[in-house]
Amino acid sequence: MREEKAIENLTSRLASTFADIHTPEDIETAIRTARESFAGDPVRDYVPILIERMVKEELTPRPEAEPETDGPSKWTRPPSGTPVAAGTPRRRIPIALPAAVAGVLVVATVATVIVVRNGNDAQANSGLITVSGVIGSEKRAYFEDPDVKAALAKHGFEVQVDTAGSREIATSVDLGKYDFAFPSSSTAAERILQPTAGRPAVSGKKYSVFSSPMAIATFQPIVDLLWASGIARKVNGTWYFDVRKYVDLAKANWRWTNIRGNTTYPVNKRILITTTDPRTSNSAAMFLSIVSYVANHNTVVATEADEKKVLPLVAPLFVNQGYTDNSSEGPFDDYLSLGMGKSPMVNIYEAQFVEAAVEHKLKPGMVLMYPSPTVQSKHTLVSLNANGEKLGELLSTDPDLQQLAAGHGFRTADETQFANVVNQRNIPVASDVIDVADTPTYDTLERLLDAVSKSYR
Repeated sequence: MREEKAIENLTSRLASTFADIHTPEDIETAIRTARESFAGDPVRDYVPILIERMVKEELTPRPEAEPETDGPSKWTRPPSGTPVAAGTPRRRIPIALPAAVAGVLVVATVATVIVVRNGNDAQANSGLITVSGVIGSEKRAYFEDPDVKAALAKHGFEVQVDTAGSREIATSVDLGKYDFAFPSSSTAAERILQPTAGRPAVSGKKYSVFSSPMAIATFQPIVDLLWASGIARKVNGTWYFDVRKYVDLAKANWRWTNIRGNTTYPVNKRILITTTDPRTSNSAAMFLSIVSYVANHNTVVATEADEKKVLPLVAPLFVNQGYTDNSSEGPFDDYLSLGMGKSPMVNIYEAQFVEAAVEHKLKPGMVLMYPSPTVQSKHTLVSLNANGEKLGELLSTDPDLQQLAAGHGFRTADETQFANVVNQRNIPVASDVIDVADTPTYDTLERLLDAVSKSYR
């Protein structure tokens, strides 16, 4: 199921990237053909990555490529964003991908992994210290940014990352092969430092690199419905979502069709915010912190009695969604590409919405709302050795790297950095996030998460 979801997201991304020069049918055919070359392979973890490499190689035009026309003119790719005129021939891609191509890509990927794991070889070849880590998926674009790579290289570092859900990082990922772990909250970072079943306690330091409040990505027709129902309100140009009323509606099993006068989204689905899987992902754990606080009469859950009181109210908010992604990247990609039909409201990090706005990925009618109350998610790096410590210190203090983080939507210690990014691009965010709930203690949140996990059974 995870592979199917990854292929679905890949198809959407490539359809957007190559829309100017390839038909959706071409792209789907290339993905299907590439995937067939891995049929029967028992190890599936890297299959979507390999497919993406193969298909991009096929779809990317080469200067010498000939168009499929009778004319002699050379085919060239139009500038990014340039529409293709009606009647302009699109380049057709070859359907057959030789097994040798797949083999070369497999070898290349294995070689890449070897380089990531072997810091001495990488250092000898590039003069840089290779530092490897596992991070929450919402930070992948930051570490893949060429400007971030260049800023790190100035300090002698090359950073290689894998992604996983923050709770996976804290509980099940083998951290022995990494120099640092970078989950999306201080709670997940704290758990990394604690012993778990099958894994001893980790000795390391914590670095609060940047933060992002939890938010809701939605659409203007949905906001209009919520406003008419008294669930949404607008203050100084910013939309807020009343979590108390949301919990009450969910308890009453309300559906979108129950909203009087609803002609814009007359769908017989429960009114639920799409989250990630609370068993693996920090963004879902942060949402659990919010709704448990509200269900406990605006008081942080602190006792066993509190836990028993709130669980019947909050567990259905997750279980009734059905399948959920393991990390925050998946549902937000769906939001950007599939529209409100699939997920009218998505629990996200504010940074994801800001980053999408900076990269011009938002479409008209996409709206950011803030839960009232919300929580601040402090993206906290945990060093696992001396190189991890050096990187943690650098990321949390270097002005250039902090400014680049603001460009990816994160709030840094210098508030003017984030303010400059959103003001220059007129991104409608809250200048000050005031209505913030405290999260439960590490132990309490873990018990809540475990109890919600059991509800899935």
